[in-house]
Amino acid sequence: MRTQLIVFAIWVGTFTTSAVAQNAPRPSLLYSNRFSLLFGLQQPLVLGGGNVEINYFTKRMSFDYSHGFSLDIPVAGAFKDNRLALHLPYTTGFGIGYRFTSFFDVRFEPKLHSWEVYADNAEQSLANRIASFRTVTLGIGAYYRYMPFKNSTSPVLQGITTSSSLRWWQNVSSSQANDTFSYTNKATGKTEQLAVPNIGIANTPLIVNIAVGYTFGGK
Repeated sequence: MRTQLIVFAIWVGTFTTSAVAQNAPRPSLLYSNRFSLLFGLQQPLVLGGGNVEINYFTKRMSFDYSHGFSLDIPVAGAFKDNRLALHLPYTTGFGIGYRFTSFFDVRFEPKLHSWEVYADNAEQSLANRIASFRTVTLGIGAYYRYMPFKNSTSPVLQGITTSSSLRWWQNVSSSQANDTFSYTNKATGKTEQLAVPNIGIANTPLIVNIAVGYTFGGK
């Protein structure tokens, strides 16, 4: 009886291990070349614009191109004190990174940003524009992709993807001399000089975002 129990336990263990191995994602699928098409959520929900991102993954590398458009950036610091509004007609650039796991990678990201500055509550027209300029940032981004239905039996559901990102995009240059611009404040009549803004939260280089989309070509 004892021998039979031992044999039965060995059989159960072998069967369980075999089943897990068969159902586990294969490395060749996890790391196979594939594309993702993603759309940022922060841009339409918070900034009033949009963003589209295209990713390409190899076994160990990640490549992306992203383009944001018509973004109204919340102001902070001197921009808030001077009651100014910040608008980005576009922000664009690419990234290249290394994949530490099949779903986590870190990327180096050069970006170009187009800025327009308006008096607060003024119509965004050429007549009301205080300044326009471009900035260039160099930064780093950490990305975690999640595919909630990757093990689904439905090929359509398998590709649904979310991507959470934490990025630091540091200003390195601008089209303005000394990275500043001047304007006459109509409320005070004084000439104000401000540094060009940062792209991130509260006029810092820090950016947090979540994107949703679809992955083509494997898990």
